[in-house]
Amino acid sequence: MQRAHPTEREVGIEWYVSESEGIGGVLRGRDEDFRVREIEHFETQPLDASPDAYPDVVFRTTLRGWDTNDFVSRLSNELGISRERLSWAGTKDKHAVTTQLFSVRGVDPDQFPEISRTDVEFVGRAGRPIEFGDLVGNEFEVVVSEASTPGRAEDVLRELREFGGEGAEGDAIGIPNWFGQQRFGSQRPVTHEVGLHVAGGEWEKAVLSYVGNPFEAESEGTRRARERADEAAKGDRDWAGVLEEYPRRLRYERSMLHTLAENGGETPADFREALETVPSNLQRLFVHAAQSYAFNLMLSERLERGLPFDRPVAGDVACFSDRGGPAELVVPDIDRLQRVTPDRVDTMERHCSRGRAFVTAPLVGTETELADGEQGDIERSVLDELGLEPEDFDLPGEFDSTGTRRAILLRTEMDVTTGDERATFEFGLPKGSYATVVLREFLKADPIEMG
Repeated sequence: MQRAHPTEREVGIEWYVSESEGIGGVLRGRDEDFRVREIEHFETQPLDASPDAYPDVVFRTTLRGWDTNDFVSRLSNELGISRERLSWAGTKDKHAVTTQLFSVRGVDPDQFPEISRTDVEFVGRAGRPIEFGDLVGNEFEVVVSEASTPGRAEDVLRELREFGGEGAEGDAIGIPNWFGQQRFGSQRPVTHEVGLHVAGGEWEKAVLSYVGNPFEAESEGTRRARERADEAAKGDRDWAGVLEEYPRRLRYERSMLHTLAENGGETPADFREALETVPSNLQRLFVHAAQSYAFNLMLSERLERGLPFDRPVAGDVACFSDRGGPAELVVPDIDRLQRVTPDRVDTMERHCSRGRAFVTAPLVGTETELADGEQGDIERSVLDELGLEPEDFDLPGEFDSTGTRRAILLRTEMDVTTGDERATFEFGLPKGSYATVVLREFLKADPIEMG
């Protein structure tokens, strides 16, 4: 193994599992070099179906250079509706060409505006909005340009096939199922810090982690504004004055500051109110990021202890694969869990080797039951280090989380084509898994530059 980049270690990713040097290069030289298309799993009725019975219009959108949240804000503004009436299954990155499904309630197709760098195709109507569970996975086609040594990709492929174990048949590779840098903020990884403070009931620290807390990579004006927020918290509490200095493009921070300026920003309830002004999906993301950080730390510790990822040891909690998933993608079903007792290790090893089961680690919440054995020791030691307990996630509103478990190994079939200073990667991933955690093994670059 190689030590991970320092920026990755800040979010719990401590290692590369491949020893080979990276190919170098640029991951997102153009938006067109990073293409993502959802693997769809959502049934619709024809567009002329009754709006009373099927009030949600489902549409497929290809976005070029749009962050999903930014597109939703723009579309809701153009339509004159609350963004809460728009739904989607997965959030996509800005610097890419992405194709995904959305649904909108109570809007007819002929009301849709034209928005630059978007192509809209109306799919049909549905009786409910699209939800996160409707996303099965994503297909990727990624071009790395200006690669210094593209031929090294074959060496990395060989090592990742070995890490994937017996279940990684043919061209399949295996890697730890890390949460990627985007989960925490590609340029400014703070969402997990916010979530950890929320879990600790530290509402003021949660807000200041997001509004204050300047990073060197930010512009001078943004750093000054964040420094002013930190100073206000320690002194005059002049949140209106901070708001005046704040860049208008940082709209979520400005929304929090506007609330603090109105309510005074003195009590924990004031800061909780400020945090609740951001969209509900971002509120959930704060807590999910804290859970993801703990998950990454658990995977790092498992690697350090030399425990396998492709097969269980006694005490692990495994999940089976989704029998109803698409043929082209093996999807873990975290609702079908099995504790691996000493007398079932051999049986579960066979299931894992055939791609029928996966070892898991927790995204800790109120209903989490930790593993036994050495994996249980890892889970408890990480939570102790972070000062967390499952009951800490019994939180108000959108912040509440019952928790779940997640496969620790990510397997995927991969096609790699290399040429003069470039390499093209084609692969599919189940929902919730990150293309960048696959590609980081090949580039071994600063994750901020990969973002």
